Amino acid sequence: MPHQASFSRKLCEWCAAHPFVATSAYLLLVSLLFLAVPALDLMATGLFYDAEAGFWLAEVPFFVRLRALGPFLVKVVAVLAALPLVAALLLPRLPEWVRLRASLFLLSTLALGPGLVVNALFKNNWGRPRPRDVTAFGGDAPYVPVWKVTDHCDTNCSFVSGEASASLWLVSLVFLAPARWRLGMLVVIGPLCVALSINRVAFGGHFLSDTLLSWGLTLLVILAMYRLFYVAPPAMLQEASLRSGLARVGGWLRRGVRRLACGIVRRTRAFLHRFR
Repeated sequence: MPHQASFSRKLCEWCAAHPFVATSAYLLLVSLLFLAVPALDLMATGLFYDAEAGFWLAEVPFFVRLRALGPFLVKVVAVLAALPLVAALLLPRLPEWVRLRASLFLLSTLALGPGLVVNALFKNNWGRPRPRDVTAFGGDAPYVPVWKVTDHCDTNCSFVSGEASASLWLVSLVFLAPARWRLGMLVVIGPLCVALSINRVAFGGHFLSDTLLSWGLTLLVILAMYRLFYVAPPAMLQEASLRSGLARVGGWLRRGVRRLACGIVRRTRAFLHRFR
């Protein structure tokens, strides 16, 4: 047991020191596993399927509300992240505690991970039918292995899971937290991410492989953007540069709005003057 604990600790330390390699290895191992044993996908989905009732958990109010919780949390975090950027455009000066870089990190990872990579690149081009559409679970499409491009689905398909990606994106908050808070935040966000993601498997919306691969792809995006914004940021992404840049844009916008408002007032007065 002490030897196993030591090995686990060393493995965690190695993964923390080499996050890109560890995440890439995770993606490779998951892919090979489901390519070698595709029955795992059908087995996992079958746990939530009944020949007569179908994917019956999709009718249980608690799990329906759980599914709605994921998109709601993503929207709340995204709006809160956008507020400092809007404030930077509207206000001449921002308080020192406002961090524009954190806002850009969150919004860029959301746009690139769940948005561009998962939804635009994979879900709309790989053509993998969802579990509820395959013959094993009452549909008329064949089961398609991971990474195989087909024409059995036109858009918004099963590979990979968009909601699992959005749930994993919430982990990006952990990267921004002080070091002493990160473990506690991960203990809360991690199980929530798992619950939101597995809920889609229970509803017949995604295979288990869609979920696991979506996590890895999204984490790669988060790691890349964290490196860009915090580990080795270019000058333009330094906090001072972001503040001055948005201040200039905000000043230009405010001047433009004032000129537009003055123009409207002048034209309105000229129009009303004709009726004197």
